[in-house]
Amino acid sequence: MPPRPVRVVSAKESAERDRTAIDGGVPSRVLMERAGTGAAGEISCRYPERLRDGAVVFTGPGNNGGDGWVVAGCLAREGVKVTVVEVVAPKSPEAVARKDAAIEFVTVADSAPDDAPVVIDALLGTGAEGEPRGKIGEGIAAINRLHSNGARVASLDLPSGLDATTGNQSACVLADVSLTFGAVKRGMLLARDCCGEIVVLDIGLDEIAHRNDEDLPTLIDGLWVRSRIPSIRYDAHKGTKKHLALVGGGAGMPGAIVLACRAALRSGIGLVRALVSPGNVSAILDAAPSALIAEWPTSKKEIHTTISAWADAVAIGPGFGRSDETRELAERVLKDSKLPVLLDADALNVFEGEAKSLAKLLTGRPALVTPHVAEFSRLAGVPVEEVLANRFDIGLDLASALGATVLLKGSPTVIFTPEGDRFVVARGSAALGTGGSGDILTGIGGTLLAQIEDPVTSACCSAWIHGRAAELCAYVRGTTLEDVLYSLPRAWNETESTPEPPVMAALPAVAP
Repeated sequence: MPPRPVRVVSAKESAERDRTAIDGGVPSRVLMERAGTGAAGEISCRYPERLRDGAVVFTGPGNNGGDGWVVAGCLAREGVKVTVVEVVAPKSPEAVARKDAAIEFVTVADSAPDDAPVVIDALLGTGAEGEPRGKIGEGIAAINRLHSNGARVASLDLPSGLDATTGNQSACVLADVSLTFGAVKRGMLLARDCCGEIVVLDIGLDEIAHRNDEDLPTLIDGLWVRSRIPSIRYDAHKGTKKHLALVGGGAGMPGAIVLACRAALRSGIGLVRALVSPGNVSAILDAAPSALIAEWPTSKKEIHTTISAWADAVAIGPGFGRSDETRELAERVLKDSKLPVLLDADALNVFEGEAKSLAKLLTGRPALVTPHVAEFSRLAGVPVEEVLANRFDIGLDLASALGATVLLKGSPTVIFTPEGDRFVVARGSAALGTGGSGDILTGIGGTLLAQIEDPVTSACCSAWIHGRAAELCAYVRGTTLEDVLYSLPRAWNETESTPEPPVMAALPAVAP
């Protein structure tokens, strides 16, 4: 039986899943024991040498503090010298009971030694909001001082002081690993630099809560991607590997379509044809000799010959330019061809504020649009600030209106389907924060769209591979998009192993 998907939740949704599991017959104390025991096991695996010199657990008043007391008891029973700094005494009955069960095995102190090797943050949980104050604020500051002194910090559920929904933090723990329970929190994906490695642990919520999870976003992982990438047979040829038409390369902008061509070729396309403005033909011939080159089609017959009757999918946008001419060209291609289509960049900008007009042109075909935040803002007619504040939800209406899959680029990337499903891809690095990275994504996504004709799978897999290729680049500063292109074959061909229970999924730490 395949593992259940990992969901991405707000603080409210996290609390609702807990409540659903409890109402369904899983006692709160059992969830706490599972959380603490699972976290203790992961900490033991990660820091065996350091734990020989002891560990310090900072506990707060709520159930997160109760989780900390479970961790403290588990580590102590394994022979670790555990010191608990009880910043605020537990208040919930479950947390009090967990303290009572562990206290005889640990040392309780007012502060931690400056050379503490391992620190467990159990001050605040998912429900905390606002700036931490008083003793909790002092506890957060103390953990961060120990971190600066060389301690490894493990946060339970999420770093204390981090808002689980918005990712806002005025003062929060800076963790090396965040051991989150049952689902990954939205705020953690918006503030990756505070969380270190993110590890999702199964505590049994899915035994009941998964029945109501269909409306929650799914976190895309490597296993999901590998199970859906089409295989390439040993006897494959340029026909079976499919053909992709790329329309772009407006005056003075040949580079974008060159990147898209190279990305498609490094993603396994059989043939790629670049259709560009007349002045760019020779430049692209020199830069992408493996691609076929043609000028922008000027008639229905040319569209049929160069696109409709030749390609398995068409992608419009890389270096396209924003003008009356390119708007007319986009409309002609979409009217005269019903191929699966990917639209990016200026192929979206030319429809600024006219999502209904674009929807009519997209009818009757698999369609994928891949805006960044500003392009989404222009097309949907909503402020950029609103897009940023509602990244996990805002694409639902646009996807429904267009009848197309919407891939909202960013950190994280969120994919929305016309049916109301959402998928989250949290892979990548700052190496993608440069002009042209979206053109590489177009080449990857266009290849998959040509090969499988499924815009949702194409969107999720291309975003994950794009991000993974960036992660494989050795450096952030100094890395170019050529480095990302060179990393694509490795990203496509890595193997993925199934996580060992209770781990459901893991995300690597990001560079500070």
